[in-house]
Amino acid sequence: VQLQASGGGSVQPGGSLRLSCAASGNIAEIRSMGWYRQAPGKQRELVASITSGGHTNYADSVKGRFTISRNNAKSTIYLQMDSLKLEDTAVYYCNAPYIATMVTVGYDYWGQGTLVTVSS
Repeated sequence: VQLQASGGGSVQPGGSLRLSCAASGNIAEIRSMGWYRQAPGKQRELVASITSGGHTNYADSVKGRFTISRNNAKSTIYLQMDSLKLEDTAVYYCNAPYIATMVTVGYDYWGQGTLVTVSS
C-alpha cells in the first residue's frame, strides 16, 4: 500500500492550490484520512481529516479557507486550499491511520509530502 500526494507548488498570498492523495494497492477499506503539515522549525500538525462517511475536522487556523474531500471509489482525498497565507507555507503530508487490503491490514500510512510555498 502506498499513498501518493501531489499538487503542491508556489502561490501568492490569497491564491489557491488543490492537493491530492491517492492510495494504491488492492485497497479494501480505508477509514479516516487526513492532511498534516510541517513548517520549517515546527512540529507536524493536523490540518484536516475526513472519515469514510464524510465527517470532517479542521484545524482552527484553516477553518473557512481549506476544504477536505474524498472519493472513496478512487481511494483519494483532496485538500482545496483557498485564501492562502504566508503562514500556510509547509510540507503537506497525507495520512491514513488504517488501511485494509484483500490480504492484510496496516496502520499509520504516510504520503511522501508535497511542498506548498506561499510568498509574495
